[in-house]
Amino acid sequence: MKTRRIFAAATAALLLASCSLQPVYERPAPPVAAAYPTGAAYKLDAGSGTPPAVDIGWRDFLKDPRLRRLIEIALANNRDLRVQVLNIAQAQAQYRIQCSNLFPQLSAGATESAQRAPAASAGRNVTTHDYSVGLSLSSWELDFFGRLQSMNDQALQQYFATAQARKAFQIALVAQVADQYLAILADDELLAVTQHTLDTAEASLKLTLLQFESGTQNEQSVQQAKTIVEQAKANYAAQVRARAQDENMLVLLIGQPLPSDLPPATPLNSQSLLADIPADLPSDLLTRRPDIMQAEANLRAANANIGAARAAFFPSITLTGSAGLESAALGALFHGASFAWSFIPSIAVPIFEGGRLRASLDVATVQKDVNVAQYDRAIQTAFQEVANDLAARGTYDDQVTSLERLVAASQRYLDLAQQRFQSGVDSYLNVLTAQTNLYSAEQMLVSVRMARLTTLVNLYKDLGGGWIERSGDAPPPAEDVGSLAPHNNAPWDLMDAIHRQ
Repeated sequence: MKTRRIFAAATAALLLASCSLQPVYERPAPPVAAAYPTGAAYKLDAGSGTPPAVDIGWRDFLKDPRLRRLIEIALANNRDLRVQVLNIAQAQAQYRIQCSNLFPQLSAGATESAQRAPAASAGRNVTTHDYSVGLSLSSWELDFFGRLQSMNDQALQQYFATAQARKAFQIALVAQVADQYLAILADDELLAVTQHTLDTAEASLKLTLLQFESGTQNEQSVQQAKTIVEQAKANYAAQVRARAQDENMLVLLIGQPLPSDLPPATPLNSQSLLADIPADLPSDLLTRRPDIMQAEANLRAANANIGAARAAFFPSITLTGSAGLESAALGALFHGASFAWSFIPSIAVPIFEGGRLRASLDVATVQKDVNVAQYDRAIQTAFQEVANDLAARGTYDDQVTSLERLVAASQRYLDLAQQRFQSGVDSYLNVLTAQTNLYSAEQMLVSVRMARLTTLVNLYKDLGGGWIERSGDAPPPAEDVGSLAPHNNAPWDLMDAIHRQ
């Protein structure tokens, strides 16, 4: 009866341990304007019927089959992404460890002790034995003031933050692979432009040398012709180097050498990306940008830590006990009279800590303020990135069109300059100037075409796109890492247990 009363009292104490000293969490107001900027740099979305970026799968946004294959390989092999996956597993295990502190820790054991000592009454040495077997309850803290629960909430939010970090990394990885692939396509076009310029310049140099040998041109024209040839050769060598380095970076991103069976690439000027992604409202970024959700999870963790720091000011109540069988003779160990138990409740009240508890609370409070500032900064950064992308999207099309006209005009001017030079009307200096202008215009056109496509990729990423593979797919939870687990025997099924607790 006494044992039942003890366990009943412990159960009642556990039920009463529901007090929490955590501050009520309130999401800070977004520190940005209610709408994106407007002006000459911004244009309305081309199509209002286009779904938001988060609902567009990366396979539907990126049309190039070769690029799709590269992203698929990167999601399976990128080592940094594997580290993010393992970070989630580690945070999940840390949360489970913290959860275990809410429950009593029971252990079973059996002991035997023997002692030999002189007995005064017997006049000789006597050997005694003691046998015991039973269960023991380690120091179990009753969470009257929510300290353990606050620490549990903190660990849970840190786990969520880690999961969102992995989601943000995957979205960024999709964009990084696309950007690097576009850079390689731009390298190929620049190499083609430089090679064409070099061929034209060498043909002009050959003609100028023939004219010099025949006495119809001077050496100055020959040297002018050589300048464009050598400049093109130097640029070609630099572009070959840049192309090799960009390919090495792509290999690092996908986590393996480039396969030999990749689909053929689509040229840069034929790339077709979805260009009319709606920007919606800045407030939508709060639920679509994983880096913002990561910052908020860290803020919630800091808020829970304040509850744990506050609870440290109050008494700590722990229960320790054991129950089992004990006897001096092994044969009598399992008789009814050998039952023994102990129950040791204890309470510790902080009286003087030298200011440690107050300082701990101050640290927790300041850390929350830091997380608030980091949360605000994440929102402001997201707003700035999307606004920049919108400004770029609204202006690059006009810039590309103008540069295409500039290239056509420069080509026509070069043709006319060569005709006048060959007919002896103008000097070779006009041809040299025309070749230089055309080469510069063609290089600028390639760079701006790549920048336009990169802007569309970045806008897709900055609006939260790149998490789902195909449009219409249900987005997986950020902590669902089973498909990316580096080892098949990893306990990914324990992820669901977190949400059931």
